Amino acid sequence: MTTNVDDGAGARALDDAAAREVRRRLEEEQRSRAAQLAVLEKAVEQTPLEQVEASDYTRMDNLRHSLAEIDDALRRLEEGTYGRCEGCGQTIPAGRLEILPYVRYCVRCQGRGTR
Repeated sequence: MTTNVDDGAGARALDDAAAREVRRRLEEEQRSRAAQLAVLEKAVEQTPLEQVEASDYTRMDNLRHSLAEIDDALRRLEEGTYGRCEGCGQTIPAGRLEILPYVRYCVRCQGRGTR
C-alpha cells in the first residue's frame, strides 16, 4: 500500500486513502483506551481507598497519557504533519507508524530522549 505522496515541497504526506485508514485506526485505539479507562475508573471509585493498588493509578495515568498522544496524532493528521518526526523533521518509517500510530519521533530521536 502506498501511503505517501509528494506534497510539492519535498516532504511526504499521506494520500487520502492512507489518511482515512490512519484516522480509523487512531479512533479505534481512542475508543478502546477510553473504554478501558472508564472501566478502571469505575472499579477504583467503587473500591475502598485503602484497597486500591498503586498500579491501578499508574494504569489510569498511562491510559490518560495514551489518549492525549492519540488526540495529538489526530491533530497532526488534520494539520498535515502526521508521520513527520517532531525532533528532526524527517519522515517516520511506515513500519514504526504501523506499530505505534500515534508516535511523535523517529527511533533515533526517541533514543536521544527528544521531548
